[in-house]
Amino acid sequence: MTLATSPAAVEKFSSAYANADQAKSPAWLSDTRKKAWSIFSELGIPVKRRGNELWKYTNLAPVAESNFEYDVSGSVSIDQVRSTSPWDYTWNIAVVVDGRFNADLSNLTEDVGVSVGSLSDAFSSGSGDIESQFASLAGREEYAFTALNTAFASDGAYVAVAPGVNLVNPVQVIFVTSDSVQSRASYPRLLVDVGSDSSITLIETYVNLSPSRQLSVPVTEIFAARDAAVRHYRIQMENENSFHLATTRVAQMEDSEFTSTSFAVGSSIARNDIHTSLDAPGAVCTLHGLYMTSGQQQQDQEISTTHAKPSCTSDQFYKGILSGNSRAAFSGKVVVKRDAQKSDATQKDLNLLLSRGARIDAKPSLEIYADDVVAAHGATAGHVDSDTLFYLQSRGVDEEAAKAILIRGFAEEMIDEFEPESLNTFVERVASERIPVLLAESDTIGTT
Repeated sequence: MTLATSPAAVEKFSSAYANADQAKSPAWLSDTRKKAWSIFSELGIPVKRRGNELWKYTNLAPVAESNFEYDVSGSVSIDQVRSTSPWDYTWNIAVVVDGRFNADLSNLTEDVGVSVGSLSDAFSSGSGDIESQFASLAGREEYAFTALNTAFASDGAYVAVAPGVNLVNPVQVIFVTSDSVQSRASYPRLLVDVGSDSSITLIETYVNLSPSRQLSVPVTEIFAARDAAVRHYRIQMENENSFHLATTRVAQMEDSEFTSTSFAVGSSIARNDIHTSLDAPGAVCTLHGLYMTSGQQQQDQEISTTHAKPSCTSDQFYKGILSGNSRAAFSGKVVVKRDAQKSDATQKDLNLLLSRGARIDAKPSLEIYADDVVAAHGATAGHVDSDTLFYLQSRGVDEEAAKAILIRGFAEEMIDEFEPESLNTFVERVASERIPVLLAESDTIGTT
C-alpha cells in the first residue's frame, strides 16, 4: 500500500521542482535529483498513519495542507546570526541561509587539513569522494522527506577533514531561515567527510528568524573513516509555527567513534531521524539528546543503529520534558546482524510530564540476530512527586523556585554534555528561558 497523500499534495512541490535550475548541476547530480523526485512523487507526504510505523504517532496533515514558496529569501544580518546562535570567533563557522551557503555571514578560518564551504562549489569541483558519497547514506531507504530534499539539492555546506588531522577548534554549520513573511520550504544539506585518524567537533545549528510558517527539510550525511573521532552537537530552534523534518545518516568504519548530543526546543512538528551504521569492527556510537515541548508542539526522535560487524558498541539515551498539550515520540531501534558477534548495545528514554495534557509515545526495540551480545533497553514517563517538591520547600526554597530546580535537575545531565564553553553557555541560556514557559503550563508537579 502506498502511504501517500492525494496527488494534489505532490503537485504543491512539483511546480517548484520543474522551475528549479539544474543547468549548472553536473550530470550525475541531475540524475540523482531526478531519481529522488520520482521516489517522492510516488510516496508523497505520509499522512496515513495506520500501518505506517514510521509515522504512527505523528499527524503530518498540517504539512500536507500548507502551501510553501520555494527559492524565496529574506534578509539576514550578521548580528541576527550571532544573537540567535552559538558563536565563538575561534570556531570555523559556515552559515547557510534558506538552504544556500553565505560566505559574507560565515567566519571561515584557515585551518590546515580542513575544508569548510559551499556544497555547490564542492559539486562543481568534484571535491573528494563527493560523487560517490552524496545521497549514498540518505538514499538507501525510500523515505519521502530525504527524497524531497535530494530532489531540490543545489547547495548547503561541505566539511572535509584530511587523514591524520586533529582539529582543536569546533566547526559549526548554522542553517538560518531568513525573516521573510512568506511561508517557504527550504532543503538544508550537509555533507561531512572525516578522514582516517582524524578528529572533529561538529556543531549543527538550526535557527528561524521568520514569524510565519516555514518548512525545513534538512539532510545530513557523515562519513567517519578508520580511527576517526566525530563529536557532534545538534541544536534545533525553529519557530513554533514551523515544521522541521530532519534526516541524519552516519557511516562508521573500523575503530571510529561518533558521539552526538541533540537539543530541540522549536517547531510545531519536528523530527530528528538519525541512523548510524557500524560498518566495521570496533566502531563506537553514542546518541544522546534532550527535547522540551510546550503548547501544541510535537517532537519526534527516530533513533536507530545497525551493528553490521563484530565488536561494536552503541548507546542511545534521550530525555524529554513535556508540558501543556504537547506530544513527543521516541522510537529507538537497535539492529544486531547475524555476523555482529560481541556487540554491546544500550537504549534508554526518560520523560518528565509536567501536565495532564502532555503525552509521550515511546517504542524502544531491539532486533538481535547474533548470539554473543550484551543488550538492554527501556523507557519511562512520570511526574515530579510531592515528596521531592516538599523536600526542597522544607529547606526554604519557595514553590516556584523548587519546581524550576527540579526541571533543571532533570535536564542538566544532557546540558552538561555540550562541552565547548560558548556552546554550553548558549544551551544553558536557552534551557533556562524555556523553564518558565514549561512551568506556566504545568499542573502535575507535586500532585502525587
